Amino acid sequence: MTAAEAKRTARRRARRGGAGAGGGAEPNAHLRVPWITRRIPTYDLLDEESLVRIEQTADRILAEIGMEFREDAETVRLFREAGGEVRELSKDVWNIRFEPGMIREILRTAPSRFTQHARNPANSVEIGGDAVVFAPSYGSPFVMDLDRGRRYGTIEDFRNFVKLGQSSPWLHHSGGTICEPTDIPVNKRHLDMVYAHIRYSDRAFLGSITAPERAADSIEMCRILFGADFVDENCVIMGNFNTTSPLVLDGVTTAGIRTYAAAGQGSIHLPFLLGGAVSPLTMAGSVAQCLAESMTSCALTQLVRPGAPVVLASFQSTMSLRSGSPTFGTPEAALGSLVMGQLARRLNLPLRCAGNFTNSKLPDAQAMSQALMSMMSAVQCGANYILHSAGFLDGLLSMSYEKFVIDTDLCGALHAYMRGLDVSEDTLGFDALAELGPGQHLFSTAHTLRHYQTAYWDSALDDNQPWETWDEQGGSDMATRANKRWKKLLDEYEAPALDEGIDDGLKGFIAKRKEMMADAWY
Repeated sequence: MTAAEAKRTARRRARRGGAGAGGGAEPNAHLRVPWITRRIPTYDLLDEESLVRIEQTADRILAEIGMEFREDAETVRLFREAGGEVRELSKDVWNIRFEPGMIREILRTAPSRFTQHARNPANSVEIGGDAVVFAPSYGSPFVMDLDRGRRYGTIEDFRNFVKLGQSSPWLHHSGGTICEPTDIPVNKRHLDMVYAHIRYSDRAFLGSITAPERAADSIEMCRILFGADFVDENCVIMGNFNTTSPLVLDGVTTAGIRTYAAAGQGSIHLPFLLGGAVSPLTMAGSVAQCLAESMTSCALTQLVRPGAPVVLASFQSTMSLRSGSPTFGTPEAALGSLVMGQLARRLNLPLRCAGNFTNSKLPDAQAMSQALMSMMSAVQCGANYILHSAGFLDGLLSMSYEKFVIDTDLCGALHAYMRGLDVSEDTLGFDALAELGPGQHLFSTAHTLRHYQTAYWDSALDDNQPWETWDEQGGSDMATRANKRWKKLLDEYEAPALDEGIDDGLKGFIAKRKEMMADAWY
């Protein structure tokens, strides 16, 4: 053990001893769960007539305009045999139209809820129904922090964010491409990313989707980790697939979808819609298009392997009509998320939607006001898998260390919020008032002493001290406190144990695959 490791171990033991010595439970420990079981109702925005009109418009899009498929004849064959009307537009480009109701019929074999297994069984997650799973943000080419500013992401940053996610009790899933490690060739970096999730976290994770062979590598690494027989029978990895809006599925995407589905693994099917650019400017039209694209993408999995786990998905963004720039955390997109929740429940499919979205370039008031608007729409709409729960900044172009820990703190508060309100003889607290009677404080009552550790959410970052105390201690703002916190978490991080034989097998597989490839940087 190195001197630094010894110091970290000593600090961890001291913290455990300190907490235990006083007999007090760790704050919020009662809220920590492998996923959230929601105990609050979803918010149903639209009436039956409006929902039917959106569904009928989605059907009309698929029947009269159709979806375009590129460079994947196998996918075209599957949809043709299922009843799709195929027209060849040019070499390796097809338009397929679907009779109303056809895609919904195909989706009947998709499960309404499924388990994604983690290497630590205690961290396996349920996706669907009343289960809610929080995962980090995904896909940013840049990273930023208050010390070094904005820069291209590296594999070190990627590992750091996996470690920060593992360190947070308020995230349930390790995520996927938390940031792009631009210091590794494009065709090889997926191996290092999947390995980082396996080595530095014991939670469920997403695999690569940028090429079918990278999807296959991700699944093969899971076979090394879990065993081939277990993977054949269980979902242990998912891929997050984007349609090419409007109304296009390219061959790389569809081949990747088929790869995950053939192995019985999960997939998320996400149109990335920018109103006025790749979807109608009005939100009802954008939602109808989102439904059409996501359903079609999901349906492909069921043609490959009926029963393969799928997640319907929605990424609604609006536009600054002055500049044409995407805008995030807006009320219109939040309303779109609420409607997608209703539509997903009517399809009986799990839903991925929204997250802590923002256009802000700093972890500031704009960042959190926009993020909260978006995140609450995901919570209220009934989303089951919420990617982008932590770290999203700069319109998804940057992953922020500070915002990551601010967001995870918010996720902790949402654990308490989604527990709902327990009304019982005990929680009504009559005895708290009756014990000492009118005009007496309740600090010492049995009811207060019984509940003081669990009654309220206790933030790790908020400052609730009097102004004078805050000022005497330096008057730090939230971003400054978050800067200190992520550094502390990384300093105290300890990797979960991984069997040496499995680790050696993964490293050998990665080395062999990399030897077969020349570096490609684009």
